[in-house]
Amino acid sequence: MAAELLDQQHIDSALASLHASWSGSTKALRRSIEFADFPTAVEFVNRLAPRCEEIDHHPDLAIRWRWVDVELSTHSAGGVTEMDVTLARIVDEVATSLPLAG
Repeated sequence: MAAELLDQQHIDSALASLHASWSGSTKALRRSIEFADFPTAVEFVNRLAPRCEEIDHHPDLAIRWRWVDVELSTHSAGGVTEMDVTLARIVDEVATSLPLAG
């Protein structure tokens, strides 16, 4: 059974409960996170990866110096599902455990 796509109203409600830097549409949820330095950005990915494996849901990630761009979408469903909201909460949890820039 395919995962159910969320409508924009549900996504907006979910975004209100996440870190303020998240944005999203019915296609994807996005957040850019600036860490203290490059090794911390890599550590974020290393800590996030096993959590993604646990729930069998994987983000699109891009590392740019000390920034990590996160994009969440359930590719098999063609957009954002509740799994993406769950993973966004995990991203927030892992990011909070590491030193951020500023």
